[in-house]
Amino acid sequence: MKHFLDLGDWPSDSIQHLIHNAARLKAEWKNGGNPPLLRGQTLAMVFQKPSLRTRVSFEIAMQHLGGNAIMLGPDEIGLGKRESIADVTRVLAGYTQAIMARVFDHDHVTEMARWSRVPVINGLSDSHHPCQAIADLLTIYEHFGQLRGLRIVFVGDGNNVAASLGQAAAHTGAHFTLAAPAGYTMSEEILEQIATLAEPQGGTVEVYHDPLEAVRNADVIYTDTWVSMGQEADTARRIQDLTPYQVNATLLASAPAHAMIMHCLPAHRGQEITDELADGERSIIFQQAENRLHAQKAILVQLMVD
Repeated sequence: MKHFLDLGDWPSDSIQHLIHNAARLKAEWKNGGNPPLLRGQTLAMVFQKPSLRTRVSFEIAMQHLGGNAIMLGPDEIGLGKRESIADVTRVLAGYTQAIMARVFDHDHVTEMARWSRVPVINGLSDSHHPCQAIADLLTIYEHFGQLRGLRIVFVGDGNNVAASLGQAAAHTGAHFTLAAPAGYTMSEEILEQIATLAEPQGGTVEVYHDPLEAVRNADVIYTDTWVSMGQEADTARRIQDLTPYQVNATLLASAPAHAMIMHCLPAHRGQEITDELADGERSIIFQQAENRLHAQKAILVQLMVD
């Protein structure tokens, strides 16, 4: 049995398969619908953090594939508080065929995997967002027709989204660049892991502190919120430190004319990205959001069928 917690745990050929299978499942849906591969199966969705895209995409993905999903919020389950993570997990594993958890502490989702006899999916943790990264690479593949050799530049806070994006890029032979101020880059451990994953695929990883220089050869410019859930107390400092990294017309002018704009949403417009770019002709943000649905399908099929 395989869990889906951290893209660093997966071989490159499996990540590439997920992306291509997501594209196939999307085309299949557009051409009349997906077969009920998950008929009779139920996904438990555990949320410590609220979500639009994660909840809706997983629930509808299960419906499209003939299965069911049940949403469990923090009022129903207090992981490690009202009931231990081990007990919650073993109960859910007795009722359902897979568990998706959107949590704060990454250790919570790894602890669930430890006790579960069904696959556990990391719907987001403070360290990783692997489901988002599969949708991101699917979107880039659809737009450019390839992944190997492309240059993906993440501008802003080197957070969980950046970590998983870098891992996914490395698995596919794309080049990953992080443009972030000192104190906002990813850990050396994650950067070294990305470099190790990238080397056999022909990819690279770089870190820049100058965002204008970082995007000079970019095919994709990606950003995310500067203040994630749980960081609200640091809002003023983070905005001050990251304002030079806003994705705006000045930054885009330093990039090649074909460079596309991505954001995993929700966006704080006027902070990390301007309306002009988020809604502009070079934005593929909402294609990216739609692709969460088809990426989730590929993940569910990989874990529950294949």
